[in-house]
Amino acid sequence: MARVRSRAEEVAGTDAGGGVIQRVLVVDDSRLQRRILTASLQRWGFEVQEAESGEDALRLCRDHPPDLVMSDWMMPGLSGLEFCRRFREMPHESYGYFILLTSKSDKDEVALGLDAGADDFLTKPVNAAELRARISAGARILRMQRELTEKNRLIKSTLDELQTLYDSLDSDLIEAKKLQQSLVSERYRDFGAAEVSLMLQSAGHVGGDLVGMFPIGATRIGLYGIDVSGHGISSALMTARLAGYLSASVPEQNLALRKTRDGRFVARPPAQAIAMLNRLIMSEMETEHYFTLVLADVDLESGRVILSQAGHPHPAVQRADGTVEFIGAGGLPVGLIDGAEFEQFEVQMGPGDRLLIHSDGVIECAGQTGALLQEEGLAAILRELRQTRGMALLESLVWKLSEFAGDAEFNDDISGVLLEFKGSGFPG
Repeated sequence: MARVRSRAEEVAGTDAGGGVIQRVLVVDDSRLQRRILTASLQRWGFEVQEAESGEDALRLCRDHPPDLVMSDWMMPGLSGLEFCRRFREMPHESYGYFILLTSKSDKDEVALGLDAGADDFLTKPVNAAELRARISAGARILRMQRELTEKNRLIKSTLDELQTLYDSLDSDLIEAKKLQQSLVSERYRDFGAAEVSLMLQSAGHVGGDLVGMFPIGATRIGLYGIDVSGHGISSALMTARLAGYLSASVPEQNLALRKTRDGRFVARPPAQAIAMLNRLIMSEMETEHYFTLVLADVDLESGRVILSQAGHPHPAVQRADGTVEFIGAGGLPVGLIDGAEFEQFEVQMGPGDRLLIHSDGVIECAGQTGALLQEEGLAAILRELRQTRGMALLESLVWKLSEFAGDAEFNDDISGVLLEFKGSGFPG
C-alpha cells in the first residue's frame, strides 16, 4: 500500500536537489529499506512518497509525477526493471530521473537497466553520502534538461510568432505583387502599323522592373523599360512612383510629354525627358536607389524610332531577314550624378522589323555552367524564334531562359517591351 510522507524543513548546507528535485518516490517491497531511505531524504528537505510495489508506484506516478524515482530492482510482481520501462512510457511534462537500487554489479545487468530507461544505479546497502552525491548529479542533469526545455519552448514560441509575421508579410507581398502587376494594365496593343507587347516577371514577390507604353498624339507612341537598383519592396515602391511620371492615363503627370498652348500634348525629346527625371530624383526623392532606362518615341507612320538609353542594356533590333543588332551607347543610370547629360539616337524600322527593349535579367541570366547568356545568346534565341510573334515570343523567351538556366531560379527580374513594325498596308 502506498502512502505519502513529507517534511518542510531543510538541513542547512545540504541542498542535494539543487532546487529542481522536490518530490521523490521510493519504491521497495521492504518496509525497512523504504524507511531508511525516506529518513535521509526527508532530513535533506525532500517531499517523499513511498510505494511497496511497482503497481502502486505507477498509480502514484500518474497522480503525482515525481522528480526522482528510487526503485529496488528485485520486487515481486512488477520488477523494478519493468516498472522503469512503464514509467518511461508514461507522458510527463518534465523528465523524471530514475535510480535503480540493486545488488547486481554485472555489466550485462547494468546494460539491461540502462536500456530500460534507468539513469543511474546504487548498490545496496545504500551509503548516505553516496546517495546525496548521486542525487546532486541527477539534479544537475535535470537542471540542464529543464533549461533546455524552457529554451526550446521559447524558441518554438518565437518561431510561431515569426511564422505568423511571415504569413502576414507573405499575404501582403502577394497583394503587393498584384498591385505592381496592375501598373502594366495593358500587355498588348495593336496600333495598326505596329504591335506592342509587354512582359514583366519578378524574381520574387515584387521587383524593380517596369515596362509601359503611352500615346503621343494620333500617330506616335512612347515606350519605356525601367530597372530600379536592388530588389524587393523598396524597389517596387520606386517603380510605382516612376509609373506615375510616365503615365499613359494622366498625361499631365507624364514627364515625357508637354502641354502646348492649344491644350495638346506633344513629346519631349527622350534625352530631355530622362534629364528631367534625373533632376527630380536627385532633388526631390530621398532615396539611395537609382535606375536604368530606355525611353523611345515611335512614329507609327514612318517607322522612325528616337531612343535615349540611360544605363539600360542595349535594345535589340531584329530585321525582317532575321539578322539581329544591338543599338545605343549605354549612358549613365538615372539618379547617380546630378546634372548628368543623356544622348539619344535613332533607328529606322521597316516592315517585318522588331525592336526589343529588355532588362539586364535577360542577358545576365546564368546558365547551368555559370556562364551568362549575354547579347550573343539573346540574338541566337531571337533568330530561333524568328517566326514567333507578340506575347508568344515573350513567353517563349522566358521559356528559353528557363531552359538555359536549368533548375536554377532567375536571380533577377525579367522584363521586355516588344515593338513589331508592320508599316502601312503591311499584312498582319
